[in-house]
Amino acid sequence: MSHSIYSDWRTHFTSVGLIALLSITAAPSAIAADIITVTLDQAKIINLPAGSNTVIIGNPIVADLTLLPRNNQVVLTGKGFGETNLIALDANGGAVGETIVRVVGVKTGLVVQRGMERETYHCAPRCEPTVQLGTTTKFMQEISGQISARNSLATPANGAK
Repeated sequence: MSHSIYSDWRTHFTSVGLIALLSITAAPSAIAADIITVTLDQAKIINLPAGSNTVIIGNPIVADLTLLPRNNQVVLTGKGFGETNLIALDANGGAVGETIVRVVGVKTGLVVQRGMERETYHCAPRCEPTVQLGTTTKFMQEISGQISARNSLATPANGAK
């Protein structure tokens, strides 16, 4: 009989230990299953988990963030195509949240590929040339030059206000 009680106790202890181990191991992947999608060159306000004190972005070439002074919020900006992760830590350095950040292109974009030459356009409702990652340098310089020239027309001459 004592062998049976020992066996039941050992089975119960092993089950409780296994459940605790699985819940510790499964927690980060459950948190990381969330995906925040942000469009390239656009910003999105996201709420951080309660108790967040420090925020880390895995690859700042893909996304950047700016902490807002209140409400546990950050502004997340898409900087380059791809995925990275965002980790929130509490004041003691413990992880309170982790998520994947996916940066995608605009849905209204048009890409014209001529051999190795690539031009990009934003079409909403008319197609207008735009500067995007992957655009051919010559096309990008032409468009950037036009944007700069246009912006200089809006700048007051000789510092007049």
